[in-house]
Amino acid sequence: MGEFEVHRVRFFGLVPAGVRCLACHPRGTRLALARTDGAVEVYNFSANYFQEKVIPGHEARSVESLCWAAGDRLFGAGLGGDITEYDLSGLSAARGLDGGGGPIWSMVANSTGTQLAIGCEDGSVKIFQVVPGGIQFERNLDRRKGRVLCLSWHPSDTHIVAGSIDFFRVINVTSGQTVQRIMVNHRVEKAKRECVVWAIALLSSGTVVSADSFGRVQFWDWEQGTLAESHTVSTSAVLSLAVSQKEDSMIVGTSTGATYHLQLLPVRLGGLEKRWVRTKPFQFHSHDVRAVAHSPTALISGGLDAQLVIRPLMEKVQKKSYDAALRKFTFPHRRLVSCARKARLLLFQFSQYLELWRLGSTEETGKDGEVLPLCRMPEHLVQLKSKGPEHIYCSCVSPCGTWLGYSTASRFQLYRVRCDGDGVSLRKVPKVPKLLPPAYQLQFSADSESLFVASARGSVHVLQLLEPGGCKHLHTLRPPSGCSEAVYLLAPSADGHWLAAVTGDWAIHIYNLKCFKHHCVVPNYDCAVSALAIHPSTNNLVIAYSDQQLFEFSIPEKQYTSWSRAVQSRGLHRAWLERDSPITHITFNPKNPSHILLHDTYLLCVLDKSLPLPDDSALLMNQSTLKQLPETARKRQLHAFKICKKFQPLLFMDLLDKNCLVVVERPIMDFKTQLPLPVQQKKFGT
Repeated sequence: MGEFEVHRVRFFGLVPAGVRCLACHPRGTRLALARTDGAVEVYNFSANYFQEKVIPGHEARSVESLCWAAGDRLFGAGLGGDITEYDLSGLSAARGLDGGGGPIWSMVANSTGTQLAIGCEDGSVKIFQVVPGGIQFERNLDRRKGRVLCLSWHPSDTHIVAGSIDFFRVINVTSGQTVQRIMVNHRVEKAKRECVVWAIALLSSGTVVSADSFGRVQFWDWEQGTLAESHTVSTSAVLSLAVSQKEDSMIVGTSTGATYHLQLLPVRLGGLEKRWVRTKPFQFHSHDVRAVAHSPTALISGGLDAQLVIRPLMEKVQKKSYDAALRKFTFPHRRLVSCARKARLLLFQFSQYLELWRLGSTEETGKDGEVLPLCRMPEHLVQLKSKGPEHIYCSCVSPCGTWLGYSTASRFQLYRVRCDGDGVSLRKVPKVPKLLPPAYQLQFSADSESLFVASARGSVHVLQLLEPGGCKHLHTLRPPSGCSEAVYLLAPSADGHWLAAVTGDWAIHIYNLKCFKHHCVVPNYDCAVSALAIHPSTNNLVIAYSDQQLFEFSIPEKQYTSWSRAVQSRGLHRAWLERDSPITHITFNPKNPSHILLHDTYLLCVLDKSLPLPDDSALLMNQSTLKQLPETARKRQLHAFKICKKFQPLLFMDLLDKNCLVVVERPIMDFKTQLPLPVQQKKFGT
């Protein structure tokens, strides 16, 4: 694998925000997720569950509910009282409308996606019509005392069921009147305690399914007003519920972190009578499961522990394959760390501030695996706070460590960094060119003389950095055929000649920076790009896709290289393709041009192009395991993939020089200790 001096960094204090709500696209192709800090993310199922879009949060915008409507339009609502439509091309909150009923606790779309119903703090249920360019208020339904915490449409769109504290009611949409009101706690001995209906569903059969704070999932005949079935699934609250499209399966989430799967099964084999049967709990989360979703092939849950868990329904999987694997996502599929190689600085991005650190150093040498003592400790140089309620979209520090930039939804800021001995000073660059914010990614050139700003509609702005601390706009690069999507990845070449830019429609455009012209487009591949980089000596573009495929494209020759064609002809190892974490960074070894370094959350890999690719019978072994084998066995296992799993979870990796590597880890338990205490559960023997 090669020997490097490794700076192992564990002082990135990132605490991912918890999952507040989920919305599965009606066609089952995408999943929208909102976090407790107001951020909205979109995962693409067909692109290996890649987090393809991120809209950063806002201090004044909470998101209590998300829903898809009118095809691919995404709406959110929260305690601020506004209904917001998200621009998924421009990655921003596009437009908002006051709901008119105070804080909004719930929102659902009807079966055709043409109407939205919201449940408000003042007890009202309001209907909005989805129209081109926005939404418009249609009418109020019957208002009753008590906040409306959850809603569900009947599949025929004739009725809406609204859950509140101690009761739920069924409303006729045509007349707007309440036709049934059912108390959910009338059978409970301790009726003095409030029973909160946290989630509800109205099935096509007329059955109402309620989930409440007493830990029950109950099935009601709303026309008769009677309880048909009751399942006490938890000693604490049931917080969320989602039903499959066929209405034969559902998932519920609880405040203990457990999720339960309920299925509608025949009482007798071959019989017509069916009952809901509860399976055992699945303890994938440590905290409240506030959000669940049911796709055609999987059960999905999101907890306040920041984890998104996707558990496939085995009966829906046609054959044993990667689709049958359990997936857990905790960290974003994008970089929140940037590195000033020459200055040995790290820039950490948080939601509303940045931290600049200087790496420690050692004068000792040692054997492989030995921990060396530091002669200089890592140093926290400065914290830069973003003004206002907007969260940070992206940030970057220049390779020389003298420039720093970041962007929010409405502001782009550039700073000059000066290190004076042990201190550091920041000076804001005045009169920054008025670019159309936000910037979706920032990338400095290798010589720190230019800054590339990824913008909307496929455009990239090129800024020239001036001494002693200024900048000017040189050019705006645009794809020749136009593009409606924003640029989300950039990769400049080391010689300053080329720039690769990836847009939200997964197209990769190559630009010539000497003449500011569009050079070519990489042949289309139907999957999201997760990382890319240009080789410093060959100007070959190495591309990692979210389905774990790797390509190498010669920029000067405008075609795939012979190595890339050989890889696609032979195929990558099955164990490599079955990984669920996308590659997030690629770099190259200056000591060996045939080495490509890449990493995901769980492994660091050196890909040696000079060695043969492994076939599926070979083992993709961790390097620590490989070293324990005899010399002859190691030679038999020699192939292109050299894998290290020592550093986990791995958020960032880069080469500082030809002998030095920096890795940034964020152990799960380190940030879980900073979360509120979960509901304590009695364990046997304690």
